[in-house]
Amino acid sequence: MARRSTTPPRVHSARQGAVSLGLLLLAGVLLAFAYWEVVRGPNPRHQPAVLPVNVEISRAGLAVFVAAVVIGVAAVVGIAALDSAASMRVLSRQSAVPGRVPARVRGRRLTGSRRVRARMVLLSPPLARALGVDRVPETPLLAIPSGERPPDVRIRCTVLVPAHDEEAVLGHTLASLAAQDRRPDRVVVIADNCTDATATVARAAGAEVVETVGNTEKKAGALNQVLAGLVQDADTHEAVLVMDADSTINPEFLDRALGLLEEDPDLMAVGGLFFGEPGGGLIGQFQRNEYGRYQRVVARKLNRVFVLTGTASVIRAYALRTVSESRGTLIPGPHGKVYDTLAMTEDNELTLSLKTLGARLTSPPECRVTTEVMTTWRDLWRQRLRWHRGALENIGVYGFTRATAIYWGQQLGLAYGVLALWSYFLLLTITLLAADSIRWSPFWVTMGMVFVVERVVTVWAVGWRARALAAPILPELLYSAFLQVIFVTSIIEIVLGRKAGWNYVPRPAVNAVGVLLAVPTITSLGILLPTSVLYTDWYAALSAWVALNTFVFVGLSILQVLPPMRRWIPRRRTAS
Repeated sequence: MARRSTTPPRVHSARQGAVSLGLLLLAGVLLAFAYWEVVRGPNPRHQPAVLPVNVEISRAGLAVFVAAVVIGVAAVVGIAALDSAASMRVLSRQSAVPGRVPARVRGRRLTGSRRVRARMVLLSPPLARALGVDRVPETPLLAIPSGERPPDVRIRCTVLVPAHDEEAVLGHTLASLAAQDRRPDRVVVIADNCTDATATVARAAGAEVVETVGNTEKKAGALNQVLAGLVQDADTHEAVLVMDADSTINPEFLDRALGLLEEDPDLMAVGGLFFGEPGGGLIGQFQRNEYGRYQRVVARKLNRVFVLTGTASVIRAYALRTVSESRGTLIPGPHGKVYDTLAMTEDNELTLSLKTLGARLTSPPECRVTTEVMTTWRDLWRQRLRWHRGALENIGVYGFTRATAIYWGQQLGLAYGVLALWSYFLLLTITLLAADSIRWSPFWVTMGMVFVVERVVTVWAVGWRARALAAPILPELLYSAFLQVIFVTSIIEIVLGRKAGWNYVPRPAVNAVGVLLAVPTITSLGILLPTSVLYTDWYAALSAWVALNTFVFVGLSILQVLPPMRRWIPRRRTAS
């Protein structure tokens, strides 16, 4: 019978996921080598007979055979990784069980034990032990309360608003809570090391005020101090709205969010869709366009949550308690803490923790939150650097698992976007500097018009200013390049081990002026580079690479413009 593993399942899942991904990459390299060998063709020289059997084993055939074996091993390890991931899903009724699984069920061994025996046979015991697939992970207890749900249950909602020197904007936040169609049961402002009148503004608006004591861990530490007592004794009918002090929510927010939690006992959290506040000039409009496209993507994916935004999200109290109790074993972080204070982006990390534990989340279009936009390029740089670096560090801590696979894919997509865009810039620059004249291609102009249509359609709901900014393409192209530089910088800082900083932006009653981007016009065609450059092999290869990327992004743009292909999905499974 298979032995139970004493290693935390999160470690098993991350290791096995990384091994499985690495093996698949190795198989891809082998198949690419085989393809290269076939394309190169046979050696035209005379081939002697081979003894004792006149059969030559080609390098391409051997590479394909080894790749097939590697893919088989990757599949076995990948299934083991999914088993380990399933053992952490304590907030999903489909994965966890009410109690520990016995060694035998009705005289038969566990399915997991049979799987382990199959792995031992397929891989051999030494290899199975080396890959960590020779044991059955412990099956944790179900964290969702059992028993029948009382009819017409009403969820009580406590609002937590962490605030650090937010007297200038806190009043608007509390006013939006007072204007809710369904008022919260309790509003608590967490005054974190404030030196202004934040606490006075909160009390004047009728909110409770809790001042942090010795907190040096920013927003996450402030929330942990209050949540430690709030969720510990909370029952199954309590929820917490965590909301930023510089954000406001629409009047229907709480009514819709709490209604969804009351309708579906297996739904753990409802996140808001964030919109950028008015103002900020050109840089503010860039951000509003960006947020508008994100809202459209979420809606096209049936309200599935990518990040449970820290600007405003409603979470079941017992789900937060489960997170704190699971840290250090099932998920990373100090045991007993709801938020991991080492994470730069605490909302992204909490999303990963809830998804790892099997929680279902949703972001309905009725739950709208308006948040601040950065008004200077410097502030935007610092904010996005924290976002990118926090996201990379979070998935690095969690590893490659079932819950993080989509986030790893997103980072790879961003990296591919960097290569594609800057390759285009390089090709365009070389062409303009080396060509004697320019001839417009109707085919590629048509491809460019696809991008124009996609840019305008995806921000149509944001307003006429958004459409006017998106139509020329070039401004948003430069904005994307700016964000990509931040992404690359975040990777460099992680590799070099540089210490990260926190992006606190004070909100005085003055308007910052953005820096305008200027692009020099190249008029010296064919002067700085010889025309012969356009006939080199490397220029042809660069052109082919850019053309391939263009086709890829044209296809993605068409998919964004077309109506979403909504397949039938049961109502209770429309959130993730």
